[in-house]
Amino acid sequence: MAVILNIETSTQVCSVSLSIDGKTEAVKESHTKNSHAELLTIFAQQLLSEQSYAFKELDAIAVSKGPGSYTGLRIGVSTAKGLCYSLDKPLIAITTLEAMAAGMISQMKSDDISDTLFCPMIDARRMEVYSALYSPDLSMYRKILAEIIDENSFQEEFKNHKIVFGGDGAPKCAEILGKNPNAIILNDFHCSSSYMGQLSEHKFREKDFEDVAYFEPYYLKDFVAGIPRVKGLR
Repeated sequence: MAVILNIETSTQVCSVSLSIDGKTEAVKESHTKNSHAELLTIFAQQLLSEQSYAFKELDAIAVSKGPGSYTGLRIGVSTAKGLCYSLDKPLIAITTLEAMAAGMISQMKSDDISDTLFCPMIDARRMEVYSALYSPDLSMYRKILAEIIDENSFQEEFKNHKIVFGGDGAPKCAEILGKNPNAIILNDFHCSSSYMGQLSEHKFREKDFEDVAYFEPYYLKDFVAGIPRVKGLR
């Protein structure tokens, strides 16, 4: 039985959960934008205290590795690595989109999903999203891409599958994708560390750990800093 602290900061959601033997026992999260630096360690401390666990009793730290927000990922991974260093615990990295797909599949487990694909989407600004396609068994049907959604997106997949779209990138694409009868839009589905438990447990059992010294988030795209809008400057 593994006791794992799961951290999710890939989007504006700041989420921390405690999973035991793959089952999420408790979760704390905030949907307030730019709250990660302020709340992440507080949530971790409160969560363990409320569940009567000490940090030293953890077996591993799992972190959502991206793709997603550059700043959010840096905060989450830095916090996870700091905990691993100080506690001498292994680091587990979970692909953000895979964890999202796991959550989407669990929400629809009462439906017939044999011909369904799951497409988690993370907002990458304008009409671009980070996305991938997963089968009901969570195997990857199409690799992770940064893509601009238009009327031609997913047309081949729609021919033989229903596709469930979820995440903070899905609502902005709903007008385009929703025109297809095989599209299902989950408007209220967001990233959460509560979807990481079974994935982090599996990696723990397989001893699939990261090198704490060298591990970096999976950004997918290079970070581009915006030009400061300061009066008098061009």
